[in-house]
Amino acid sequence: MASVTDSKAGVKDASDQNFDCMFKLLIISNSSIGKTSFLFRYADDTFTPAFVSTVGIDFKVNTVYSHEKRVELQIWDTAGQERYRTITTAYYRGAMGFILMYDITSEDSFNAIQDWATQIKTYSWDNAQVILVGHKCDMEEERVVPAEKGWLLAEQLGFDFFKASAKENISVRQAFERLVDAISDKMSDSLDTDPSMLGTSKNTHLSDTPPLLQRNCSC
Repeated sequence: MASVTDSKAGVKDASDQNFDCMFKLLIISNSSIGKTSFLFRYADDTFTPAFVSTVGIDFKVNTVYSHEKRVELQIWDTAGQERYRTITTAYYRGAMGFILMYDITSEDSFNAIQDWATQIKTYSWDNAQVILVGHKCDMEEERVVPAEKGWLLAEQLGFDFFKASAKENISVRQAFERLVDAISDKMSDSLDTDPSMLGTSKNTHLSDTPPLLQRNCSC
């Protein structure tokens, strides 16, 4: 199981290469679903209820242990607005895992999941791993998307499913840990068939990704 060692925002010093491999992860969903709150809860164990929608892309760097290896995570928080869709899909290149999220109080956000899943399949690595998250499970009285629909959709898409809340710190870390472990498993399988994959895991740097865009707080 993946375990956390440290985290920080921004780009690491180029000389800090004390890790065995690097995983690029993206959190994607419609706007105002709580992606930034979810990321901050995982990386910093903080919660701020009043984030403004992300403009473009932001990211944090986190280091974990998985399968006895030290793994650096680049976790990208993407804008969910339609006008940024072309920009954000450019960041799918090189991504090895996705947190695909909907808001349990928003039917529209749930209905958009299939669309997002298609974009992942179209623009990302063929073996990218995906976790489906039904977010804001602390707002049970306002729920409009039954949990059963989340489980069923995840099963149909072949994704693991978590009910989570950044506000109450429910299943946030567990979702990331499951994603990291799934990627590690897939990487191990890939190395068995293609040893050249070993070189790509550690040599994927931030420069492989389009330039960072403006951030207006986030969400």
